[in-house]
Amino acid sequence: DERGRVAIDDHFQTNVPGIYALGDVVRGPMLAHKAEDEGVAVAEIVAGQAGHVNYGVIPNVVYTHPEIASVGKTEEELKDTGVEYRAGKFPFSANARARAMLEKDGFVKVLADAKTDKVLGVHIIGPFAGELIAEAAVLMEFAGAAEDLARTCHAHPTLSEAVKEAALAAWFKPIHI
Repeated sequence: DERGRVAIDDHFQTNVPGIYALGDVVRGPMLAHKAEDEGVAVAEIVAGQAGHVNYGVIPNVVYTHPEIASVGKTEEELKDTGVEYRAGKFPFSANARARAMLEKDGFVKVLADAKTDKVLGVHIIGPFAGELIAEAAVLMEFAGAAEDLARTCHAHPTLSEAVKEAALAAWFKPIHI
């Protein structure tokens, strides 16, 4: 294509019948977990099954200190496309587990559609962000709402409570802030 990547159709097939491509050489983010999901999808397609990758819920992680992780849309993307949304934010400084670990820097932000409450994006800066983002990716894979996450019981004291609290804040019902 115009960027030097291998061009594929929606089923990962190149212009050569029976030849498939995936991973870093095709469109999309250059992430090992994206390539892994594409590999599974290609194997399913070759086996006569549907094969699918939801590119809208592939998490991105930066392994710094503190870690940075995100899935879905950013506020800038939502503004640029005119999507009305609510943002709920919760700081790790208000999370009991983060305080006990002396890892109080950062926050969790949940972006939810203003009308439907469907979670459109989650952004985390803080301890174990790369692990915590999976909860948001699962929720978004099943078109979950901020209320769904907010009403899900989370063990205490855990870092994942910060994800719940951000969802509560997006749903207008924060508890601990």
